[in-house]
Amino acid sequence: MTQEAFGRAARTYGDTVYRVALHALKNREDAEDVTQTVLLRLWESGREFESEEHLKHWLLRVSVNESRKVLRSLWRRTRVPLEEWRDGPAPEDGARAEVLRAVMGLETRYRLAVCLYYYEGCTVAQVAAALRANPSTVQTWLLRARERLKKALSDEEEEEGHRYVRPQIVP
Repeated sequence: MTQEAFGRAARTYGDTVYRVALHALKNREDAEDVTQTVLLRLWESGREFESEEHLKHWLLRVSVNESRKVLRSLWRRTRVPLEEWRDGPAPEDGARAEVLRAVMGLETRYRLAVCLYYYEGCTVAQVAAALRANPSTVQTWLLRARERLKKALSDEEEEEGHRYVRPQIVP
């Protein structure tokens, strides 16, 4: 991979890698570390990819794997997560912030499926390949995630005592 191709890939997919890691890890610093690791692996691999789609798939797969490594690490299991994602810049739209909080509260598999499908625009087949799951399993995860999000968002609405306006799940 040439320096120019690497730079283009890092600019194009760096944010995607970061968001996938952030959704998996719920911690900005860990997500930044994973992003650096993934981009370093891309540079060191020296691979030439068949297409942009192949490159994106490779980066998503490595991002998920590196995030899982961090989750399995002894350090991660023995400390209390600070969930600093709440301290990050909030979306300007209150409804989007509500949805993001609800998405971040989902279990990891649902959160990653939602992130890849809705936020990154991947197809069910691409999500399945990135998460090493069957497409039908991914569809089930998305269905369950939507049900849980609907329940979580309607519970928040009832607690606040105001009229519920369904927010969009797109960034």
